[in-house]
Amino acid sequence: MSSVSLWQPGRDLDGVAHVLYSCVHAGASVSFVLPFTMEESRAYWRERVMPGAWAGTRRVLVGRADSGEIAGTVQVDLATPPNQKHRVELTMLLVHPDFRRKGLGRKLMLAAEEQVRAAGRTLITMDTRSGDAGEALYLSMGYTLAGVIPGYARGPESEELRGTSFLFKNLGR
Repeated sequence: MSSVSLWQPGRDLDGVAHVLYSCVHAGASVSFVLPFTMEESRAYWRERVMPGAWAGTRRVLVGRADSGEIAGTVQVDLATPPNQKHRVELTMLLVHPDFRRKGLGRKLMLAAEEQVRAAGRTLITMDTRSGDAGEALYLSMGYTLAGVIPGYARGPESEELRGTSFLFKNLGR
């Protein structure tokens, strides 16, 4: 992978939408179920992500392949209540299936942690489907498992409810 950078809201909309679409169709449990169209993916970015990115309450990082194609993304949600201004929530770590197992997920997570520090925040919270590859990545990067809620959400292809793991990492002051 050649680079990780902040996403400019509205630019490369089809690129980030394609990553989300491809991940959901490859079985990623990231809030969506099949059938899931490219238009639904674009709508998610336009309606749910871009307003926060424009307002400065959501930082979106994109990882690009050497070709310039968007290969992955992660979001840093800074929109927390007044009594939680020390923390962020990381959401939607997505790596296109064609680019997995090449270090991009780790690179995106490290860049997200830099964004957290730059925002003056010290605590990261996140969740992931229990047992997925993402959980192993987060644990290997020093995140602590806070707990698991069984039957929390279903995956994109099944009615079966699966557990969700909640994790955190304290970056210190």
